[in-house]
Amino acid sequence: MESVAEATSGAIGALVSTTILYPLDTCKTKYQAEVTGPNPKYRNLSDVLLEAISKGQVLSLYQGLGTKNLQSFISQFIYFYGYSFFKRLYLAKTGFKSVGTKANLIVAAAAGACTVIITQPLDTASSRMQTCAFGKSKGLWKTLAEGTWKEAFDGLGISLLLTANPSIQYTVFDQLKLRALKGQQSHNQGAEQSQQALSAFSAFVLGAVSKCVATCLTYPAIRCKVVIQSAESNEEERDEAKLKSQKTFFSALNTIWKTEGLLGFFKGLDAQILKTVLSSALLLMIKEKITKTTWVLLLAVRRTLFLTRTKLKSS
Repeated sequence: MESVAEATSGAIGALVSTTILYPLDTCKTKYQAEVTGPNPKYRNLSDVLLEAISKGQVLSLYQGLGTKNLQSFISQFIYFYGYSFFKRLYLAKTGFKSVGTKANLIVAAAAGACTVIITQPLDTASSRMQTCAFGKSKGLWKTLAEGTWKEAFDGLGISLLLTANPSIQYTVFDQLKLRALKGQQSHNQGAEQSQQALSAFSAFVLGAVSKCVATCLTYPAIRCKVVIQSAESNEEERDEAKLKSQKTFFSALNTIWKTEGLLGFFKGLDAQILKTVLSSALLLMIKEKITKTTWVLLLAVRRTLFLTRTKLKSS
């Protein structure tokens, strides 16, 4: 029940934060996807927004929102369920009262790997839809049907590598949260730590700090992943041979290195931090505030089902 409560509240938080920040996410993705030399089409994040405005395609900043929301809801539900489940399993097997840093990294990585494998086609489709020319995005099924089933898993290797990102994020967040909650114990005598909640402001700040640390450490891989997944979206500007050359991690690394140099691996880092920090902070803030409500609702549902089953047996 606790795992389901964690998963449900996390998924709802992801859905809300994704919807609010989606235009920023679209601008960020299109900016990151462009691999150019000294004369880039987008010199900064605002150029993407100005292009949408000048073409009268402001609403196109929401292209792919449905797919992104579906991916966010499913991935966060799976991740939080897996993370909570594996953590409780670890504590039950070891008898420890808390999860150490190393164990927490392993637990988070395992949950992240399960999430990535299941949701990778949605992630690929979302990136393709966002990087299409404004107003030319297609639906989920048409987007996936344009390529092979194998191509739907473009960037899977990097996505598995990037499971280190949420592992670092939630490890940092959990450690900061444990310390923050010590100051609340006097107000929650006898309550289990897992059922205590941070204030909205504290959750927002800790979420922002933890995601900022994770993003800075893993950004070069994030940039390569966007380039790989969006390569087909820029067919008008790139030849077929170049498109195929960017389908692997090392080819993407080589392309960015030759075209943009070392700093190219960090192109869009400020936009990535802005978007991911705000998104994660909102997600964790919402999750912390609704976890108790979700827990109570699940207990009520379980009690109702139990009473109904008891009546049926007695009759």
